Parts: sequence; C-alpha cells; structure tokens
Amino acid sequence: MNKTHNREKSPAGAGKRRNLAAKTPRPKTTARREGYVARIVPKSVSRVRSDIGTWKAALRQADNVDDPRRVRLQRLYDDIMQDAHLTSLVELRLQSLLGAPFSLRRNGETDDEATALLAAASWKRDLERFAWEETLYGHSLVELTVTAAGTPQATLLPRTNVVPERGVLLLSEDDGDGIRYREVREYGTWVLEFGGPHNYGLLNKAVPHVLFARFAQQCWSELCEIYAIPPRVLKTNTQDPEMLDRAEQMMRDFGAAAWFVIDSSETFDFAKGADTNGDVYRNLIAVCKEASSLLVCGAQMGQDTLNGNRSKEEASLKLFERIAQADRARIQGYWNEIILPALARIGLLPPGLTYEYQQEEDTEKLWTQTHAAMQYYHVDPEWIRAKFGIEVTGEKESGFGPAGAQLAAPDRFFG
Repeated sequence: MNKTHNREKSPAGAGKRRNLAAKTPRPKTTARREGYVARIVPKSVSRVRSDIGTWKAALRQADNVDDPRRVRLQRLYDDIMQDAHLTSLVELRLQSLLGAPFSLRRNGETDDEATALLAAASWKRDLERFAWEETLYGHSLVELTVTAAGTPQATLLPRTNVVPERGVLLLSEDDGDGIRYREVREYGTWVLEFGGPHNYGLLNKAVPHVLFARFAQQCWSELCEIYAIPPRVLKTNTQDPEMLDRAEQMMRDFGAAAWFVIDSSETFDFAKGADTNGDVYRNLIAVCKEASSLLVCGAQMGQDTLNGNRSKEEASLKLFERIAQADRARIQGYWNEIILPALARIGLLPPGLTYEYQQEEDTEKLWTQTHAAMQYYHVDPEWIRAKFGIEVTGEKESGFGPAGAQLAAPDRFFG
C-alpha cells in the first residue's frame, strides 16, 4: 500500500522547508551543564545464558514492594533485543512513526518556521524514539542537555538506574538511594518522564517467545552438527602409547567432524532417538515468531511465505495501520502535554504551539480518481504538480491538432 503525503511528495515543499530551516534563527537557549547523565557510574555487563528462570527471578525483583529494582529485567530486555526477528518488528513499527509528516500549528494555522526548525533538529528523532520506547520497556526517563558548542541533545538515562515506582534515579545500580527526580526543579523542563511506574512494557510479554525460539534454534543446530556430519570411530590398541598417539593424529588430520578413539575390544553406538529432520524445532520457532509478530505489529506481514496471499497481506496492513495510528496519537499527546511546554520553557521553540501529525493520503487511489475525472473535467496543472510531482507543461496535441478537436472536412471534398 503506497501512502505518502503531498508535502513529502512535492520537491518544492521539501525545498521550501529546508530553506526555512536555514533562514530561521535558533532561539537563544538557557545555559545548561552536562546534567545527571554525566554523573551516572557505568557498570560492566555480564553476558550469561538467559532462560525462563532468569525471567521469573527478574520479575520477582521488579515486583518487590519494599525495594523494587528493574536491573535484571532491563538486562533481559537488552538480551532479547539481540534477536533479529524481534528487532525487525520493532524497527518496522518505530520507523512508521518517525517517518510520519508533522506540523507545528498556532491558532489553527501551520507555523512554517517553527516546523522547519524542529524538522531540522538532529535531536528530534532521538527524543521521539525514547518517548515511543516506553511502549516496549514500560518507562523512559530522558534528559535534555546543551553541549559546550550550544547544541541541544536528548539522552536516555539508563533504565537500569531508574526506579519509577519510587521516582528515584540511581547514580550506580547498586546504590541504596539516589536522586528523587520528580522533586528536582529540572523535572518537566530538562528531565522528561514517559510511562507509568507499574508498567513492564511489551517486551515483558515477548521474553518467553524469544527464549523458546532461541532454545529451539540451538537444539536444531546441535542436531545438524551431530547428524549432518557423522562422527568417525577408530579402533586401536589403546594400551600401546605409540599406536594411540598415531591414531589421534590421524583423526585430527582427517577433516573437522567429531571423532573417537576406542580400544579394539570396545564398541560405539548411537542412542536411538526420535526420527526427525528438525521439524519439531522448526514448528516451535514458527509459533514463537508468530506470537512476537502478533504482539508487536498486530499481524504477521510478509513473513509467512508458505501460507501468505494478497488478501491476507492487505488485511494485515490494515491492522498494522491501526496500531501505527494509535502510536501517533499517543506520541502527539506527549508532544503537546510534555515536550513542547518543556522546549518553550528552555527556549528551543516559541510557546503556544501544538504538534500535529499530518493526515496521510493514498496517492494511488487519488490518482485513479483524478484520471477518471480528467475525462470529463479540467484539472488544475498546478494542483497535479504539487500533489503528484508531475510537471505539466500544457495540453497534449495530436497529429491533427489540439487534443479534443473534432475533424471537419470541407463540403467540396466529397464532390
């Protein structure tokens, strides 16, 4: 489904926005130090194999009423986000939000200068990403800073150091207490909070599916290693050191498959297992991927190549578009209630603005309607150029004269 907005489609509109961004002077911002992020003590991450027991222990630590901590849970989220399938789903949903056209409006009219200024800001996408990631992780605490060169930046404070249930920012993960960020004067201006205190996010529901899929893939890999390249067995007199050394050297020099050296009086056999070529693992991985797709995108789009069809894909795209619209509505609320008031107090944007996502149009459907109407009505060439990017220079002429002209022969031609 090809959906683009007319302002993104038009080269003239994009050029006008870039020119406005270049000509618009940046508002003077308040001087700001490095902020709390510079005081966070970094800590080494221990990479261990995660399982369902790890997830349950992390939830128990986060659910602790007296001293809730999300360190283990956030570490587990970072671990499962290494999964390629889950990452692709998250990026698909996120990019549909970051790529949506927007405008800043004042009293019902678009403020082109403020819109161009915000669109040209490098920190805008970072801030919007951190706000949206609250859906995945359950909480985001973002700090706005200004560098020595005067460039604004949006930085995510480490989620492992934040205790949203108590409103505390820990300078070190192991600290017993920290900064009560909701009580500092920077809160709501330089420090912005997204999400509630008792929300663990979508990734909490994706954890078991990713872990099961990872387990099945590891078992399938071991199956391929054992049965795809059968091990080699050499029988020799293991009591003779010289013969044993020679046998081991022979096996090492003979390919990469597993090998064994046993005594001539010993035997080696494979234990009888289930006769399978990996279908049991393939089915488990498919079920886990389907569950992750439904959780993040609402449907399985373009992934089921065996049972996919056009009608199914179109229905899936409609479901995904509803989720994308809900994301834009939530982030639009964050912009108007939290972000824009903070930027106005800092001086990055003028006050009194509202953030709106522009309504996208189905240009393919609109062109079909326009083409049908052109058979009966005249269409403004300037509108066609602005809407579809087609340069119209005039009406097309046939070899017999202007388009639509009727052929008429003089009476004497027929005698």
